[in-house]
Amino acid sequence: MFRDRTDAGRQLAARLREHDVAADVVLAIPRGGLPVGRAVADSLGVPLDVVAARKLGAPGNPELAIGAVASDGTVWLNESLIDDLGVGEAYVDEQVERERAAAAAKVERYRGERPALDLTGKRVVVVDDGVATGATTTACLRQVRNAGAESVVLAVPVAPPDTVERLRGEADAVIAVEVPSRFYAVGQFYDSFEQVADERAMTYLAGDREE
Repeated sequence: MFRDRTDAGRQLAARLREHDVAADVVLAIPRGGLPVGRAVADSLGVPLDVVAARKLGAPGNPELAIGAVASDGTVWLNESLIDDLGVGEAYVDEQVERERAAAAAKVERYRGERPALDLTGKRVVVVDDGVATGATTTACLRQVRNAGAESVVLAVPVAPPDTVERLRGEADAVIAVEVPSRFYAVGQFYDSFEQVADERAMTYLAGDREE
């Protein structure tokens, strides 16, 4: 159990050091990943930036992910689910464009006037407050890879075993503090799991440290 996201970030940073993970950049998935990422970036002594993706919801069931798209347009599709549901190409294309724009707007809002960090040849650690299905995480990892990163490590406080195994195919390594067999939701592993407001999220990116 983590006290809050900052506590989770500190525990995660300790686990990264145990595994001798070297990093040039930490990328947090907003909003919940930002306090975790801030603690990790501060511990590793590297810059913090954001990477964002949006889920592509199934027709009539927006909570069911048929894929995800990152802010740069990188797409991951669950082809077997799309086939099973009989989802048409036009629907997928429409969802991709709409959610890509939303992800890009999110990144611009958090980053403000700061330019994006150049990831070419960099060792990148992607951080979130936890992973459930891994749909948006997959799109984020692929975006980082497409941006020319030398290595991509996913680091999260908690994730279920099947998701960790699947994401190992998308990253050079997946580091998790806890990989519980009984997993229902990320929030169950936190004492405090309040939603991170946009204004607070931006302060983490700007460099505020939480004691």
